[in-house]
Amino acid sequence: MKKSVNLWQLMGFAVTSFLGTILHFLYDWLNEAKWIAPFSGVNESTWEHMKLIFWPMLIYAVIQSFFFSDNKSFWCIKLKGILLGIGLIPVIFYTYNGVIGKSPDWLNIAIFFIVAAISYIYEAKALKNSVSSCKFPKLAIFLLCLIALLFIVFTFFTPQIAIFRDPLTGAYGI
Repeated sequence: MKKSVNLWQLMGFAVTSFLGTILHFLYDWLNEAKWIAPFSGVNESTWEHMKLIFWPMLIYAVIQSFFFSDNKSFWCIKLKGILLGIGLIPVIFYTYNGVIGKSPDWLNIAIFFIVAAISYIYEAKALKNSVSSCKFPKLAIFLLCLIALLFIVFTFFTPQIAIFRDPLTGAYGI
């Protein structure tokens, strides 16, 4: 099983990279369809880019959970991996933006793939080593559902704070 963990995580990285890239454009491709807005990037804000890593990682975790049902720490590890991913995006973005002063597109794209790789590498190590002792796996699932709900709600009722602001238009949300 430990050897197959690496393969699972590599597939997870590929799925997340592919789906995250598609989700970046899907809202525009579907003529700004409201039903896809909670899952797709609706503008260029940092928050919207966090959605691009969250949804593919969550979907992949649900699929993967059927094959890792014997690992009692699975959902806690996935929660930590997803939190790592959605946390690193703003940390890296705002750090380099503060240092460089601008946001080249190639670097923004690279951040997404780097963050996905870091998240899946963390999860692989944790899954192989059973690093995480998960006392409350249902709480981890609940927290992932709560994060999903926040991504949905904040798409339509967007707080007027910097992380939600589109740097190109100055708009918030849809």
